[in-house]
Amino acid sequence: MTASCRSEQRRPVVFASRREIVERAEAYVNAHMGDAVSLSRLSRIVGLSERGLRNAFYSVRGMSPKRCILTGRLQGARHALSDAGSRPASVTGVATAYGFYELGRFSGIYKKQFGEAPSETLRATIRKSAGNEGHTTGAL
Repeated sequence: MTASCRSEQRRPVVFASRREIVERAEAYVNAHMGDAVSLSRLSRIVGLSERGLRNAFYSVRGMSPKRCILTGRLQGARHALSDAGSRPASVTGVATAYGFYELGRFSGIYKKQFGEAPSETLRATIRKSAGNEGHTTGAL
C-alpha cells in the first residue's frame, strides 16, 4: 500500500475529528451567545492550539472560527429581528443578546451582510405583523 493510499484512508477519521471539534466549539459559543469568547479561550475549551482550531474550522466550515462565529451571531440576530411572533423590543436588545455591544459597529456589519440596517429589518417585521393583525378570517 502506498503512502498516499494510507493517508486517504485516514483522512475521513481526521475530518470526523475536526468536525466534532468544530461542533463542540460552536455548541459552546451558542450556549454563551451573549458573551465574548476569545479564540484562545475557545481553543483551550476544545483542547487544541489556536492554529489547530483555525485549521479545523477552515477544513470543516471553510472559514476562520472568528468569521464563522460572527456569521452565526449575525444570522441569529437577523432571525430574532425578523420573527414576527416574538416581536423584539428593540435592536439594542437583540444586538446585546447576540453578543454585540458596539451598536454602531453591529449596525454596519449587519448592513454589509444583509443589505439593510437592523432597524429596517425590525420595522419591516413590525409592519408585517401589524398587517396580519388587521386581517380576520370568516366574518366580514
